[in-house]
Amino acid sequence: MNRPLYVLTCCLVLILGWSLTVQGEPVALTFGVYTSDKPTTMYRTFIPILTYIEDALDQQGFDVHLHMRVYPSYTAAIEDVAAGNCDIARFGPASYVMTKAANPNIRLLVMEHNQNSKRFKGIFVVSKNSPIQSIRELRGKTFAFGNPDSTIGRYLAQAELLKAGISAQTLKAYTYLGRHDKVAASVALGQYDVGVVKENTYHKYAKSKGLKAIGTFLNVTKPWVVRADFDQSLFDALQQVLLTLTDPAILKGLKQDGFTITQDADYNLVRDGMRLAQQFEAP
Repeated sequence: MNRPLYVLTCCLVLILGWSLTVQGEPVALTFGVYTSDKPTTMYRTFIPILTYIEDALDQQGFDVHLHMRVYPSYTAAIEDVAAGNCDIARFGPASYVMTKAANPNIRLLVMEHNQNSKRFKGIFVVSKNSPIQSIRELRGKTFAFGNPDSTIGRYLAQAELLKAGISAQTLKAYTYLGRHDKVAASVALGQYDVGVVKENTYHKYAKSKGLKAIGTFLNVTKPWVVRADFDQSLFDALQQVLLTLTDPAILKGLKQDGFTITQDADYNLVRDGMRLAQQFEAP
């Protein structure tokens, strides 16, 4: 099988060419992710998975060219999937909710899981030397969020802050840094008193950067979606390939141990959090 070379563009769009097939006719498909971490990290995470998908589908007679596109923003990815310009995407839960609202006909393919759980944690972090012990102590403090469209980096974090009596007006200042790794670094350096990161990022940097957790909350694992008119035979084959993928070496970068069937209702927890978060900046 021929595998074209990948190209990483300066605008953070990473396109990888693989060979994959649909019932004897070559098909070009785009797999989209956005930069929740550094583009190079996204690349290292998904190369093994997409290579596995390619080989597994090839054994079933599907000859498909998969191009991986790393979008420079959440918004760009959401718009492309809603418009049908991206075939398969790995989204955060809030991005799925927004894309589903924009185009109700997009379809859930699978959702990730770890130790058979569909949930994982968001974590509020401070420097290990900080006297802050809980999020109820954040009045007058500075806060680093992630991306403005991030499930953990914004919506669910702001919902939790509101439950603890903290709003935008009670913070001294806050900003959006775009990525979880940037939040971790800024808090460790003392640029912000507190930030919020996903569980994997906390475990990656807690010891090396000197972070401690002062609170956690639950999130739903990430969904993989397909565009509205995705071929049904390929959908079924692709779903089965992902559901049977359990190789730790392939899944290592994803920090998950597999995939499971999902439905729209799995993301109602996120919808509720997003609705509550709308009050965070209210006067």
